Amino acid sequence: MKIGLIGLGDISKKAYLPVLSEKEGIELVLCTRNAETLNALATKYRIQEKVHSVEELIATNIDAAFVSTATEAHFEITEKLLQNGINVYIDKPISLSIHETERIVQLAKERGKIAMVGFNRRFIPKVRELKEQGKPSFLLIQKNRYALPDYARRFVVEDFIHVVDTLRFLMDTEVQDVKVQYLIKDDMLHHLVVQLIGEECTSVGIMNRDGGVTEEIIEYSAGHHKYVVNSLVETTHYHNKEVSLSSFGDWEPTLYKRGFYDLVDHFIDCVENGKTPDPSIEDSLVTHEICERIVGMIE
Repeated sequence: MKIGLIGLGDISKKAYLPVLSEKEGIELVLCTRNAETLNALATKYRIQEKVHSVEELIATNIDAAFVSTATEAHFEITEKLLQNGINVYIDKPISLSIHETERIVQLAKERGKIAMVGFNRRFIPKVRELKEQGKPSFLLIQKNRYALPDYARRFVVEDFIHVVDTLRFLMDTEVQDVKVQYLIKDDMLHHLVVQLIGEECTSVGIMNRDGGVTEEIIEYSAGHHKYVVNSLVETTHYHNKEVSLSSFGDWEPTLYKRGFYDLVDHFIDCVENGKTPDPSIEDSLVTHEICERIVGMIE
């Protein structure tokens, strides 16, 4: 299978390129306008084919593409790929605009092509294990950053979207209501608290981007058991006075712990075998729609 990787920034260097370059049966084509980065990474990973534009990439007859550019470029690139019959994996979010997001979902359906959004937390082993513990009655996710307030739309749609999607994944029930509290100073959103309410389940998502530490914590309560996942790699199980700890072995690769191996494998398997991804592009649209609703309640 021939796959294009568009955009060779931080996430591509840390995640997609290392994972894709290890896979057998994959012919990888690199694409970026930055000639120095393109040549350096092609040499490092011994990749023969490299191009400077999406048009050149399409001409190489790729089967699928990973879109890992700046968010502002996602829509134009993804639209062009789908229009040319190419399956796409898109780093979250699809777009900062809900209308552009809806257009991509519709275009993928019209062209009969696979489109998938990169919500890697759904593929993180310690997160997936939570769903094996029974249906939750209460969920709490905190995803905080050190001293990094932002404008509401970018804060929510580009970053908090991970919290919304992970809550939806773990709730495993339709979101019936959304409640929002927030703090804005000088037009910048500093922190956000959101409740997603479903049948017999309440979930709370918190993001403080003006805090003292960058951290991510998930609390999952099912029955009389509580599970706390810290930094996505370590789980503490509480049951009354009993406490147990579960973590990865010393040799487990970071990209496996972060879900990227399973995520990439799933997308490629869907392309090879004509399967619908999980999450489907329609399911990912629901996450985008909830984020748009949150932005509307803030602005």
